[in-house]
Order: sequence, then structure tokens, then C-alpha cells
Amino acid sequence: MEEMASPFADRMSKVHKSFIREILKVTEDPGIISFAGGLPNPKFFPVKELARAAQKVLDECGQAALQYSTTEGFLPLREIIAQRYAEKGLRVGAEDILITGGSQQGLDLLGKAFLNKGDRIIVEDPTYLAAIQSFGMFEPTFQTVPLQEDGVDVDALTGALSCSGSGGPAKLFYAVPNFQNPTGVSYSEDKRRQVADALLEGRERATYFIEDDPYGELRFMGRPAPSMWHFLEDRAILLGSFSKVMSPGMRLGWISACPEVMEKLVIAKQASDLHTNYLSQRIAHQYLVDNDVNRHIELIRAEYGRQRETMVRMIEETFPPGVRYTRPEGGMFLWITLPEKLSSLELFNRAIKNNVAFVPGQAFYANGGGENTMRLNFSNSDDERIVEGMSRLARAIKEMMA
Repeated sequence: MEEMASPFADRMSKVHKSFIREILKVTEDPGIISFAGGLPNPKFFPVKELARAAQKVLDECGQAALQYSTTEGFLPLREIIAQRYAEKGLRVGAEDILITGGSQQGLDLLGKAFLNKGDRIIVEDPTYLAAIQSFGMFEPTFQTVPLQEDGVDVDALTGALSCSGSGGPAKLFYAVPNFQNPTGVSYSEDKRRQVADALLEGRERATYFIEDDPYGELRFMGRPAPSMWHFLEDRAILLGSFSKVMSPGMRLGWISACPEVMEKLVIAKQASDLHTNYLSQRIAHQYLVDNDVNRHIELIRAEYGRQRETMVRMIEETFPPGVRYTRPEGGMFLWITLPEKLSSLELFNRAIKNNVAFVPGQAFYANGGGENTMRLNFSNSDDERIVEGMSRLARAIKEMMA
């Protein structure tokens, strides 16, 4: 019998399910200590404050808040975001901001606006898994540049920018300069300047830098470095999110870009969903007006800093020699590199039998590799579970190395 042709678009065979989402199904068992998900700690969700904000919005402007709205987003919310950028020395106006359904939608809109099949996009190696999945829907050619301790390898980046290949010059360079997902690495100020110089050197190539910054507010040690917007302005596109400092369930993020890019993004968003959840926008705005969000963020920073210290201490005390790890100054993750011959996927299978989970690192490599790497999340735990979980993980590593 002749095989029936697939009714689905070709792209669906090239993009796979999120590896992390599949792992999270395994970790739903409450007996499993999970360092797998990129989850903020729910004990810091401002439940009471958001409840008051929601009630106030519905009481005072319920009919308006439940109506359709503009694609760009609720103007007073965009003005607050612009004001917070101004406090960091960034010249971003409310008109430069588009409210999205989480920063994840921002990746989708950028893919729609920029990428044709075969177009080149530069990404860090390793990079954010969901970016691979989101951009992958548009069937680009991923070109990877390795990460170093202070940011991307600039020589490799320069080579990637200079190489046009069959896909032409790279249209986009996607990066997470602050507390990168998955490694926790941050770009130094000097490295940011070098990256900007490399991008500006070939103005005729018009490669846009996408600065994804969901974790930038979560610094608990060290000194902040300037946003790439400082150095690139109209060649930079900023992605931000309320998921890590307010609530991921509200699905609110934003894109900041120059007018030329913003026009295309607005069109792409109108075709996707008309506008982001307007009620959530109004509630978020009311929360920000009525509460000191900076104080709230300070509480998160202090707790995540302690949890990071506990995880690092357990690595130092219990992991065998030969295991390397990053020392993030903020964010939610650190990165483990096992001795070269060990498989993190095999380690995962061992660890899950001992009720502890993590994300094997190969999922974060757009073009393969990373078989001996893994990502650990320290934000969605407490000290007791970190100590116990890391002890279990250490035993599993030692068993593999025996």
C-alpha cells in the first residue's frame, strides 16, 4: 500500500518537542528533587498584591480592561518600562516598546519578521533551548560561536559575521549577556564593547543583535555591565520579561526596537493575536504603581544568592575532581561540565532513579555537542532540597566514574 503523504508542514518535522518540557513531565512526582526547570521560586510571587491590583482594576475600569486593545500594549505600562530603562541610562521611549505574551513570543515575532528558510542566525554555543525551538520553526541555518568565561568568543563571532555562505550575511545574532541560560555566564563590559565593534564594523551586513534579558534584575553579586543598547542602539533589539520578578503565569514580556523593526513586529503580532492579554497588562501596571517592585526584587536576589551559594558549596564538598562548573553572579542557573568521556544523558537516567533531575546539556547546542554538560537550576528550591539533591547527584557521578 502506498504510504500517505504527511498533511503537516515540512517545518514540523524539523522542530522537536521541548526537551525540558518533556523532562518536567517526569519530575511531576513530588518525591523527585528537580533542578531541571527554569522556574522562579513561587514563594516570591506577590499573590496578595496582585489580587488587590486585579480587584482595583476590575472595580475602577473593568469594562475597559475586558475590552480589545491596541497591538502595541497598554501605554502606561510601556511608560513604566521605559522609565525603568531610563534609570539604567538607556534611551528607550514608550513608542519603542511592544508588549508581548512573555519574551518567548518576542522570539517568535522576530523569527517571523526576519527569517526566511536558510537565512543565517548566529547563536551562542550553548544557547537558550527555547530560542533554538522558536527560531527553528522558520528553518534558518544556525551558526554557533562558543562561550568563554566572560562572554562569546569574539574571534569566532568576527569569523561568523564575515562569512556569508549560502544563506547570505547573518541577519541576527541572538544572545543572553546577563546570567546566560543555560550557563549562568555574563558578558564583561570589555567583551560587550568588542562584540559591538564586531557588529558595527560591517554596517553593510546589518546584523541585528538580540539581547534577551529575562534575568538582568536578578544580580546578587558583582557589578552590572551596560546593556548592548548603549553601544548599538538601532542595531540592538531588547527582550524583557515580568516572568522572573512578578509572575510567569501572567505571560507578560516586551520587545524594544527601533521604528523600522518595530513596524514589522507590530504587523507580525497583529497576525498572531491582535494584542497581548489586556487584563494582565492592566493588573501588572496597577501592581507596579501601588507597590515598590525594587524592594520585591531585592528579596528575590537575596534568596537566590543564598541558594546559589548552597549549590556551589555542595559541588565543592561532594562532587569528584574533574567536574567543572560556572560561578554565576545572578540569574537562576549554573553549568556543569563532566569529564570528557562521561554522558550527562546517562547520568540523568541514573539520577532520576535516585529521585533527582537536571537538564542534560546537549539540548542547548543548536548544531550538536555538549554530551558531557548539564544545567542546574537553583532558584526553585530551598537549602534542604539543594543539599539532599546535590548529594544524590554527587553519588550518581561517582558511580559513573568508578
